[in-house]
Parts: sequence; structure tokens; C-alpha cells
Amino acid sequence: ELSISSYLSNVSNQDKEKFSDEVLRRLYVLNYAPNGMWNYFTSVYFMQNKDAGGKLDDEKFCAFLTKITAFIWAYAITNPGVNALRIPVYAEMVKLIEGKDIEFADFKFESSTVKSMFNNYNFKNSRPITKSLLTWWAFHDENQPLLSLESVFEVEHIFAKKRQENEKSLSNEDLLESIGNKALLEKKINIRASDYRFEDKKKYYAGFTNSKKQRKEGTKIVELQNIANCKTDYTEKDIIERHNLIIDSFIDFLGQNNLLK
Repeated sequence: ELSISSYLSNVSNQDKEKFSDEVLRRLYVLNYAPNGMWNYFTSVYFMQNKDAGGKLDDEKFCAFLTKITAFIWAYAITNPGVNALRIPVYAEMVKLIEGKDIEFADFKFESSTVKSMFNNYNFKNSRPITKSLLTWWAFHDENQPLLSLESVFEVEHIFAKKRQENEKSLSNEDLLESIGNKALLEKKINIRASDYRFEDKKKYYAGFTNSKKQRKEGTKIVELQNIANCKTDYTEKDIIERHNLIIDSFIDFLGQNNLLK
């Protein structure tokens, strides 16, 4: 029988025999959650819902993971602080133990409030939710393949700070820290400080052959590959459009998970 420890080990090993690709993708995103509450939550779900062979219903587990992702991400912006999350999560854990579906009925979000809070939020690199939201966004693209949990990702500024220093082409410097200007990028893809122009950065995203005829691999983040392949420049307009797209898509995601009032 599958115990909680072997379940957790299967999660961390991304075991493709135990979980579908859809489940593994959602677990990958949760691995970048702004706090660790999801671990307890999914463990309680597992203990309550596993069958005699220690298996979970894939579709139901997938729906559960999707819903808690939507809730935890939004709550991190509207009610910051890990302790704040305990109240709604514990209430839903009790429901799980009673065999009921989780709903967060008493904690639903107001669409316009979430939107303005997201729009006014300062997505600094040091804040865990920045990487959380970017990971969610990367996997919002169905073409994004599953990534290894061992790969280390950092937050990349698509429009570089150095470029703003030199060009001063952004009307508002705060746009540098907009979520629309950020993406996940592998730590091992080390873009040199001198390569701050978009045309220089593109080759790192897409991959290139250097002067020694060595092939340098590009990013596995599909959206960044697409930006590199489709755009000749990345400007203020692109930052604003992408910011709005990410926020609006996330609010739609809350709606799809029945988390809006």
C-alpha cells in the first residue's frame, strides 16, 4: 500500500507511472508556491482519497490541484503572510476529512478587487509570489513540457535594467519590475551583462552556436522561445500588453475554478 512517505517521494521524483502528465504539471507549479501549505493540503487529500492500492482518481486529483493553486496564488496577493492562509486551508482540510469537496465558499474573491491588487502589486524578484505567478503562467501554455524539479530557474527581466539605464526608453522605470517584463529562465543560461539589448538576449533564449562552434542550449520555457522567435524588439507596449494578459488570464483562471463571488 502506498504510504504518505512513498506518495511524497513519488511527487518529488515526478513519477510518470504513478501520476499523469497533467497531474505532474500541476504539482510542478505548486512546487513554486509562495509557501509550503500545499504540501500538507495535498497530503491530507491523498490520505483521504487513495484507493486500496494507494492510487488517486487522476481527474479529481487534477481538479483539486488546480483549484488550490488558484486559491493559494490569489490569497498570497490579497492576504499576504503564510499564517493568513491557515484559516481557509484548515477549514477546507476539515471538509476533505468529512469526504466533502473543497469549495472555499467563505473565501471567494471579488474580481475587481483582485485585479486592482494584482495591478498595484510590486512583483519584486525577492517576493516568492513573483516566481509563483511566472511558473503558473509558463504552464498556462499547454505546449509547455514538464520541467525537471532539479533545474534551477531565476527571474529574468526581458527588458534589461541596463538597457533602461542606457536608453531611458521606458516612460516609467517601474515597468522594469512589472510581471509583464519577467519570465522564468534557467540559472545556467548566463546572459552577460553586456548583452542587454533584446537582439542580444534573443539568442540566449533560442540557443546559439558560439565562436568556438559549441552549441549553447536555449531555454525550455516555451513562451520565451516564442518571444525570441516572433519579436524583433521587446518594448514598453509589449510589457504592458503582457502584464494585462497575465493578470486577466489569472482572473479567468479563478473564475474557471469557481473562486469568484
